[in-house]
Parts: sequence; structure tokens; C-alpha cells
Amino acid sequence: MNTNSHVDRPASTRRTFLKEASGALAGATLASTLSTRAYAGENNTVKVVLVGCGGRGTGAAANALSTEGPVKLVAMADVFPDRLQRSRKNLVTQFGKQVDVPPDRQFLGMDAYKKAIEIISPGGLVILTTPPAFRPIHVEHAVSKNCNIFMEKSFAVDAPGIRRVLKAGEQASKKNLKIAGGLMSRHYRPLEEAVRQIHDGKIGKVVTCWAYRMHGPVGFAPKKPGMSDLEHQIRNYSCFTWVNGSFILDWLIHNIDVCCWVKDAWPVSAQGQGGRQVRDKPDQLFDHYSVEYRFADGTRLMAEGRHMAGCWGFFGDVIHGSTGSAVLGEGITDPKIFNSHEQTDANEIWKYGEKPKSAYQVEHDLLFDAIRNDKPYNETQRCAYSAMAGILGRMAAESGLKISWDEAIASDRQLAPGLEQITLQSPAPVQPDAQGHYPIALPGITKVL
Repeated sequence: MNTNSHVDRPASTRRTFLKEASGALAGATLASTLSTRAYAGENNTVKVVLVGCGGRGTGAAANALSTEGPVKLVAMADVFPDRLQRSRKNLVTQFGKQVDVPPDRQFLGMDAYKKAIEIISPGGLVILTTPPAFRPIHVEHAVSKNCNIFMEKSFAVDAPGIRRVLKAGEQASKKNLKIAGGLMSRHYRPLEEAVRQIHDGKIGKVVTCWAYRMHGPVGFAPKKPGMSDLEHQIRNYSCFTWVNGSFILDWLIHNIDVCCWVKDAWPVSAQGQGGRQVRDKPDQLFDHYSVEYRFADGTRLMAEGRHMAGCWGFFGDVIHGSTGSAVLGEGITDPKIFNSHEQTDANEIWKYGEKPKSAYQVEHDLLFDAIRNDKPYNETQRCAYSAMAGILGRMAAESGLKISWDEAIASDRQLAPGLEQITLQSPAPVQPDAQGHYPIALPGITKVL
């Protein structure tokens, strides 16, 4: 491991990634020829369980139930009964008998995921949409039970979690399991075509990338009387770093990922800043971030995030090349390419002309096609690396240091050790002080490595 934060070392290049991915896919193909386990053909019902019944989980289940061929939701799991019942009611209203989740297949508690996964093991599909702190644990278990996976972003909150997800993804390939990740922008046809145009030289050499997520404050629900700190923090998972990994990871991940896609590379280092200037909620959120990532060729990616009322708002990516520019990414439904850095109608040279299908649906269509036709399909490494880029940015901003990719991904610092043993009666991983304030990262003081 490089211990000098002022020296950059190249992270895995796209060429290396493609080579590794090709090897994994080849291994998966070999495994499929050796395996006697049947896969779900076109006319076989794919059984699905939902682990994490919030709004995103309910939406992902709806996408799964909307794919071609027979699909049935057979079990649901969550920590909180109100979320499970609300999700089930909404899905039954929309999909009727496709939702077959009687009371004995509705599981509650921190270990509910194990009981739900057992229902469809092996060969079924588990949708993992709990807060990202729990993703590595759930992915590992689903792979151990030989289940296919849809995992929502973010995919971990710290480097040890990323390494666990990567290892589970490798095991999934060996077992010929299919894994899709919730970076749906990668499957948005206008964006796919815009990135292809850039890779084909439409704006020359990519010089800088800018990832933005600028909008109003992240919501916060006050703690109710009698509610434990743990329940309060999980219900407000966007507001506590151990649960969601920070604003720059869980909220900017899509556009950081798109910039790395455009660059065809992962960053080798990051330095940046962030803080808590306006927000007064009793939580851990920085309300602004500005992180400069460096790629191996010396070019930069700037990621800016802010959630404050009354400020300029923008959600998307701006790409500058040697001969032009582009506006695209998550938040930009109609990406455009220009022959100048002046992004005017007169300088526009490309836009996508057709009405696209929802990327949320496409990502499930592709996964179910792979399951039904036994095609190699594993997005784990790309998804984990995108999350690692967000984690690297958080580490740099919270510490005030310049940190290399290699240093960050090798870190053993966990935000919440021992989550496998946690119960609803356990103390929360972070505790408020006597005034009700939670610990906030302090650049120059906070240790992240």
C-alpha cells in the first residue's frame, strides 16, 4: 500500500477491468456448462423476494414484475412492519396475483433477509434495497445461497464493504449467478449513445468532467417519543454517514459514475473539501462537497454537491473536450453535444431523437433476460468501483488530505463494525452527546485511513 498521500498510483484501468471482466464471464460460461442446476427459461416463473421495502425497493419490485415472462413476488423482508405493509399494499394494487406474499412469508427484523432468501434459494432473484451499510452482508448471503441479485446503489459505505462486495461478485461469476446493480443511467439509451459519440471522438480528447448535484435540503424526520436511536437513524438513513456513506457517495454516485464512464477510467486520487455550514438538523450530514479527482492521464473530474435552500440548482454532468463539450448524466433527460464550450443552440451538433424507455425498467429487463436465457451477467465490479470513487471523495473531503485510490481501497477503517450481530435492541453505531448532537467529520482532524 502506498502510504504517501502526495504520490498518485494508477487505479485499475478500463483495459484491466475489461480483461478481468472477460475472464470472469468466461469463468461463468464454463460454470454454466458444468452446472446441472436448471435456470429459469422463458416460460418458467421467476420467483422474487424483496429485502428492503421502502420507496426504492417498491419501485424495483414493480420493475421486476413488469418484465416479460411469468414473475412472482413470493416473500418480503424489512426491519419495520409499516414499510413492509405499505409496500405490499401498493404492489398488490398494481400487480394483483403476481404478488403472493401471505403473512408467513412477511419477515421482520435485522435477520429477516435470511428468511426471505431461503424461500427462493437456489436460483431465484433477491432484490436488495435496504440502506447501503447492509448491502455487503446481504450480497454475501444471497450468493452463498445461490440466488441471483438486483442490488440498489450504493453498494457499500466503506472500503472493507467494497472488498466484500467484490469478493462476492467473483463467487457469483464462478457459480453462474446473475447480478445487476442500480446504476440505471448506464442503461438509459440517450446517455449510452451520447457516451458512445464522445468515445468516438465527437468532442476530441476529454479534458475535464464536472459532476453536479445541487438542490434543496435532504429531508429529516424528527425522532418520535419512545423510538430508539437505531430505528431513528435507519429511518433517516440519508442523514447518517454509517448508514448511507454520505451525500457525495449515495447522492452523487450516478454522476460520478457517468464521468468515469465518459473518461473510460477510474480516478487515481482525490482531494477536496466539504462542511456543514447551514444545516441545523441533529444528524451527520455535510451540506456541501467539492472534490477534485485526478485520473492517471492528468485530467480532472470535479464533483460538487450541495443541498441548501435558496441556492443555484443543477443535477447533471458537464464534459469538456478539446474540440467541444457535452451536457449529460443523471438528471439530464435530453443529453446534448456541442462543437464548442459555448453550449448554445447554434453550437449543438448532436442530441438523441427518439423517446427512450425508462432506464429503471431496462436494467431489470436485461437482468431477467440473462436469467431466463442463462447469459453471463455480472455488474458487480463496475458498481463497486463507482461506489469506491464516492467513498474516496468522502475520505478526502472529511480528512482534508489528498488520498490515492490504492490507499482508500486498502483501508480497514469501518464506519459501523459488527453489523452482522446488530439487532433492533442494539445501541446505534453513533450516539448523540448531551445536547443531542451527533459527531461530525472535521477536516484536518478526522482520521479516515
